[in-house]
Parts: sequence; structure tokens; C-alpha cells
Amino acid sequence: MEYVKGSIGRVFTVRLDHGDDLLRELEGLARDEDIMSAMFLLLGAVREASLVVGPRENKVPPEVQWEGFQDAHEVLGVGNIFSEGGNPKIHLHAAAGRGTESKVGCLRGKSEIFMVSEVFILELAGISAERVFDADRGFAPVAFRK
Repeated sequence: MEYVKGSIGRVFTVRLDHGDDLLRELEGLARDEDIMSAMFLLLGAVREASLVVGPRENKVPPEVQWEGFQDAHEVLGVGNIFSEGGNPKIHLHAAAGRGTESKVGCLRGKSEIFMVSEVFILELAGISAERVFDADRGFAPVAFRK
């Protein structure tokens, strides 16, 4: 285990409207506001999205399983923003449901808002971290810089 200590910096309240692309808009905001270390909460609805719902087998690096939908789903999410290759990278885990069906996973790719979604971003001050690709693991975990 590794950890660093910081504090909450700026706070952003964001409204995304019908047709906006959730991930693209958040990455754009993070780039425009120079947010390189943050966590956020999401609530609202998404019309179309793709989720990584786990590995096909319990091995590392994983071969991921995808689930998607193309109709309106209510959504709750928790995510973070850290630099990867000098650019802000969104990592969002979300639960999406419609009727009695629900899906939980890592939201990636297209993520079109249905009606409205709200995001509350808490910038993390005093934390120097970035995502660095690890070929053995098959993804880019957060690495702390001292």
C-alpha cells in the first residue's frame, strides 16, 4: 500500500445537459481548469454508454468484459481525475439502472447524457500523482510522486 496526504482545493459543481458526452466534457473541463488531481461524484441519467463489467477470467492482465446500453438509464458514479501522459484522465465507476435491471462497471467510451446529470468535483490539493501504464497489470494505476 502507498498513500499521500493532501487537502481539498477548488470545488466544482457541473451540470451536463441532454446529448453532452459525459467523459469528453469532464476531460475538457479538467484540461481547461488544470485539474490534475481530483475525485468526483455523479448523479443523473445517461442514454448510451459502455461499461467494463469485470475480467473474463480472474487473471492479470485481464481480458475485459463489456456491457452497453442504448436507452436511458439512471446513473450514480464515483470517479477520479489524475494526469496520464500530461493530460487529465477520467476514471469513473458507475451503477446504471433501468426498470429492474442494473449494471455496474467502469464507464468508458461514449457516454451520452439523457436529460441532465450533475457532477461534484473536489480537487485534491497537495497531492502529486499520475497514472503510469503497467504492462504486467494491463492498466495505468495511480503512482505517487514524492
